[in-house]
Parts: sequence; structure tokens; C-alpha cells
Amino acid sequence: MATSGIAGAGGVAPDAPVRPGRRGAGAWRWVVLALFGLYFLVPIAGSVWFTVRDRGTGGLTAENYTSIPGAEGFAETFARSLTIAVLTVVIALVLMVPTVVLVELRLPRLRTTVELLTLLPLVLPPIALVVGVRSVLAWAPDHFFGTPLAEAFFALQRPSLPWILVLVYAVLALPFVYRALDAGLRGTDLRTLTEAARNLGASWPRVLVSVVLPVLRTSVLNASFLTLALVLGEFTIAQILGFRTFPTWILEISGSRPQLSVAVSVLSLVMTWVLLLLISALDRRRTGKESA
Repeated sequence: MATSGIAGAGGVAPDAPVRPGRRGAGAWRWVVLALFGLYFLVPIAGSVWFTVRDRGTGGLTAENYTSIPGAEGFAETFARSLTIAVLTVVIALVLMVPTVVLVELRLPRLRTTVELLTLLPLVLPPIALVVGVRSVLAWAPDHFFGTPLAEAFFALQRPSLPWILVLVYAVLALPFVYRALDAGLRGTDLRTLTEAARNLGASWPRVLVSVVLPVLRTSVLNASFLTLALVLGEFTIAQILGFRTFPTWILEISGSRPQLSVAVSVLSLVMTWVLLLLISALDRRRTGKESA
């Protein structure tokens, strides 16, 4: 009996047929990538050329970049926006880290509810949110004048550090913070780690600091980066509420010193890319250590 073509004991199964790839598929990928690259790089290159070109002589100059630190209003507004960003990151993480841990360990049925609640800032237009906030800020002091509540509303609107912006930005950052933390939790066995720590006598605050945060280090960095980028680039809410922040300052100087305003924007974009690359490098370094 002929046994050719039959994969039995000691036999070799025939190779599965391989579908030949379409010719030119790789070339099309490179074309698409090149188009997207041009779409992003050409405007940036044009902005850089606008900032380094000397209007008087037509040559090249770096004056617009070297004069940024000494520009009037730069240090004040950048420090204010950076302080607001740090406070927003702290508030968002303090709210969301215990929440995602609680949902993961104790209340998994509420996962969908929490996801929908954190998505509300994306559904609600920012302009509608800021108009509502402005109406409340204008209404409350008139009705509670002379009371501690009115003093609290005045403190929230202090120009040196507008806490109302911190609270509003913390709400706007919830979708990004929750998604980043939830993605980090899905890749870890948090239940086993927390139970082991609890069995060793650790309290829940100690578990959050010593177990949860190290496990979610990359996710926390991603959430912090997204929140930082959101706050440093947000313009509409600060402008409508009448606060002077870094983005509103860029608009202020765009009329009198357009090259400087564009230079500040380019430098902010470069700093954002550097932070993103640093986070990616930390994530790869951690992944490499865990695989080793």
C-alpha cells in the first residue's frame, strides 16, 4: 500500500501552502508613511524656518529661542501653568489609583459604570463645561456674600494660583488617566500581589504605595504625561475664565512678537516629544529587566 502523502508515526506532515503576498504592498506602506511624515514635518519645518529667519538681513538667527527665558511674562505664566499641571496630576492620580484598584479587586461589576463616568468629560463639550463653571462662579458669591462659602469661591479664583482651573483640568484628565491605569492593571495579577502583601501584614495604604504604584509605574508615568500635555496646551477654559496661563501668554505675544510666539510653540512641542521618548525608554528598560 502506498503511504506517500500520509502523516503518520515517524512521518512528516506536508508543508502548509503559503499565500504569496501581493506585490507592491511594502512599497505602498512606505508611501503612506512618507505622506503622513510630510503632513506632520512640513508645517513644523516651516515654523522652524519662520523662527530662525532674520527679517532684517535674511540670514539665520537663534535670537528668538535664546530670548525666550527673558521674555516678559514667560517665567510667570510657565511657572503658573506648570504648578497647575503638577497639582492636576496629583489630584487625578489620588482619585483614580484607589478607584481602579477598588474596582479591580472588590467591585468588578462597577467597571462599566466607572468607564462611562470617566468618559463624560469627552462627551460634554469643554465650552459648555466652562460656561457652566463661569455661571456658578458668578452666582455663588452674590448669594453667599460674607460667608465662608463665598470666601472659598474667591480663593478658587485667585489669579496667582487659580484652583478652579486645577479642578476643571482634573475632570478633563479623568478619561486619559483611567485608560492608562486600567491598561496597566489588565497586564498584571494585582489580586495575588495585594493578597500576598496583606497576608504579610501590610496595611492598604502601604499596599498602594509599595505594591500598586511600582506595578503601575509605567501607567502612572503615561497618565502623568497625558495630563501634563493637556494642561500645558489648554487654552479655551483659561481664556474664557480670564486667567493668564502659558497658552494665553503665547496668544498675547503673537501680535507684537510673532516669531517669539512660534518659537515657544516649537520648543514646547520638542519638550513634549522628549518626555514621550523618555517614558518609552523607561517602559522598554522595565520590560527588558522583567524578561531577563
